[in-house]
Amino acid sequence: DEIPTVVGIFSAFGLVFSVSLFAWICCQRKSSKSNKTPPYKFVHVLKGVDIYPENLNSKKKFGADEKSEAKNKSAMPKNSLHLDLEKRDLNGNFPKTTTKMQGSPDPENSSPKHFAERKKDSVSPDSLKSITSLSSEEKQDKLGTLFFSLEYNFEKKAFVVNIKEARGLPAMDEQSMTSDPYIKMTILPEKKHKVKTRVLRKTLDPAFDETFTFYGIPYSQIQDLTLHFMILSFDRFSRDDVIGEVLIPLAGIELSEGRLLMDREIIKRNVRKSSGRGELLVSLCYQSTTNTLTVVVLKARHLPKSDVSGLSDPYVKVNLYHAKKRISKKKTHVKKCTPNAVFNELFVFDIPCEGLDDISIEFLVLDSDRGSRNEVIGRLTLGSSAEGTGGEHWKEICEYPRRQIAKWHMLCDG
Repeated sequence: DEIPTVVGIFSAFGLVFSVSLFAWICCQRKSSKSNKTPPYKFVHVLKGVDIYPENLNSKKKFGADEKSEAKNKSAMPKNSLHLDLEKRDLNGNFPKTTTKMQGSPDPENSSPKHFAERKKDSVSPDSLKSITSLSSEEKQDKLGTLFFSLEYNFEKKAFVVNIKEARGLPAMDEQSMTSDPYIKMTILPEKKHKVKTRVLRKTLDPAFDETFTFYGIPYSQIQDLTLHFMILSFDRFSRDDVIGEVLIPLAGIELSEGRLLMDREIIKRNVRKSSGRGELLVSLCYQSTTNTLTVVVLKARHLPKSDVSGLSDPYVKVNLYHAKKRISKKKTHVKKCTPNAVFNELFVFDIPCEGLDDISIEFLVLDSDRGSRNEVIGRLTLGSSAEGTGGEHWKEICEYPRRQIAKWHMLCDG
């Protein structure tokens, strides 16, 4: 009788011990998973003329433990720059501090000492000019600040751009009073390298922290390049809203000493294109017997530069409207890198009604851009209700059918 009792007691203790050990192992696995830092760093490797393997051995891994992060935070001085990749919280955001960077939304309290604390990240006064005084009108139209860093890797012949964050963006959605920002970046003037960040939802202070590495760019050519940042807000139901742009000429910026940390105020788009959109020469002829309209797109001249320092690649889209409803569309071929394009392309449209009273025709001059949405350079509308030369031209083709009449027209904003 004693042996079965002892065996039963030992079996009960063994079962309790096994259940406890299993529960402890499950808790340890769960806690270790919750402590891992999510991967918040995005590295884009872009191939150019030459291809080199990307080596990340010198950089910290994504899943840094809490002890190392706590040690780094305690060793960091109070006035240091809070823009390093590994100094973010679990959501990938930079910690909020009262210390302001140079060129921050409050320029009166900014100090250039923050850039002098780290030698490799410091920016010379010649290469970085912060805005120290703003008029009242400029403060009202302020569109925020973009923070980024530039670096050149001599070993790999690679130009590295890190888009860190933007602060103080305006709200493009009036209902939620927020934006869904993302950034497009182009290296001018050749426009070979075009990249964009991911979209961050419902924020006016997006922390992108995305690195773009461009291989095959010799260091001697860096001084001839210009960086163009376009800040946009994603719109699911219509065209994305343009918040503003930042233009960075790299002439005079020295990258041989290490990484440069920079910030720039975001300005309104197209401020350099307000002087004019160019002109378009078109010829029209109305055939009353066949009830057709012949349209010839002849030439365009004085077209503005589509992306500040690069020439546009224009083409013309022709839309025919009947009672404000588009019934037909045509387009010309693309003319590469020219402000004065010669098209000489003819289109014939069938008119669904007698006469041209309810008919209008629209010319859209666009810049062909692979990889992104084509930008409207200028617009021209001809019809009975059109103003200026558009209305005069339309009146002439109605009064003189079967006669081809050509006129130059100024393009208006798209």
